Amino acid sequence: MKFQRRIFGIVSICLIVSVLLCSCNLLQPGEPLLTDEVSRPTKDFTDSTLQATDEPTEAPTDTPTEKPTDDVGGDTPVLVLPEEAPKPESDPYASVDVSRFYENYEPAESYWDSYYRTLHGLMSGDISDQDQKPTISENRPTRDGFFVRNSSAIYSEDGNVYYILNSEGEIVNRVYKGGAYITLEEVAAYVFAFGEVPANYDANKKANPASSIWGKYLRVNHTAFSGSTSKYPYEPELPDISGCGGSLRYYEIDIGTTGTDCDPKYPAAVYNNGSSIDRGAARIVYSRFDANGNKVIEANEKYLFYTYNHYNDFQEYLNYEGGWGEMFGNITGGGTISSKTHYNPTPYVPTVRAKFVSESSVVSLCIVVVDAAFLERRYSVA
Repeated sequence: MKFQRRIFGIVSICLIVSVLLCSCNLLQPGEPLLTDEVSRPTKDFTDSTLQATDEPTEAPTDTPTEKPTDDVGGDTPVLVLPEEAPKPESDPYASVDVSRFYENYEPAESYWDSYYRTLHGLMSGDISDQDQKPTISENRPTRDGFFVRNSSAIYSEDGNVYYILNSEGEIVNRVYKGGAYITLEEVAAYVFAFGEVPANYDANKKANPASSIWGKYLRVNHTAFSGSTSKYPYEPELPDISGCGGSLRYYEIDIGTTGTDCDPKYPAAVYNNGSSIDRGAARIVYSRFDANGNKVIEANEKYLFYTYNHYNDFQEYLNYEGGWGEMFGNITGGGTISSKTHYNPTPYVPTVRAKFVSESSVVSLCIVVVDAAFLERRYSVA
């Protein structure tokens, strides 16, 4: 009866959320994911993205604009969904057998599941080996010859869960604030959603995995990235980056791949074998602060890029699974890798913002939440 009452309650909440979304014009029945009124992109975009905080935030309403804009209808649509599971009465991982945990590993199934995992240095996300190249979606929407970047944002009402969409606007994954992640897709989504790095990252580039609670899942480096093209002429200029006179201060973090095949300085090697780290050449670079040191929350200032050849070329994260933009940079332009004499970086390729939200996003989430088997096994460590 307890599970039945909880399921009924969650279904009711989901139905109410769906009605509210429709009434607020954030989610219209039968509304296409990409409308026919998308403008050609300019450098000055007009949408904005909500940065998840510890406090619930109301979803903004659409506002008109006098400028040609992307398909965002003013502020970025932010859908606020009910929490998935309550806080457990006790720590479910207090006496966990770590070896057994990873032998039977499954990703975290709720925020509180992820929370308690982090207390014990246990992963929350996918722990598959990471290849150097990103997995590209077979369907990357385009408009006027430019790739489309998802401008929607879906958080739990407490801001601790960010839901990842695919290119069809359907929820396919989620990341939990304070959780531990290593794959490109999940780390990119985490940094984009929360503006910080996952729990298993250490800013110290020389951190020792042998003495870390994260062991082989430790990832290092969270430091400023200048992007100075005068000092590194082979690097392409990223949007409004401070190192080239712009107002955005970018940071970089490692992505643990098994090496690259494009630079002899970075041969294929395991990133972290549990006792030492071979950092390789793969990085995420993202806009973290504005010129005044404030955390970037505006969507038209929020950028995240991936490079797997040590800053020679980049691809923009488009805020959906498998969503990576057109590659640009030195090798793309025919230059010699990391050369300060023979370089030809191609410029950043702008993207178009557009809403990816759909009714199926809410429906698919509700299906996950009300699954009784999901609720019963969410804290199992067997």
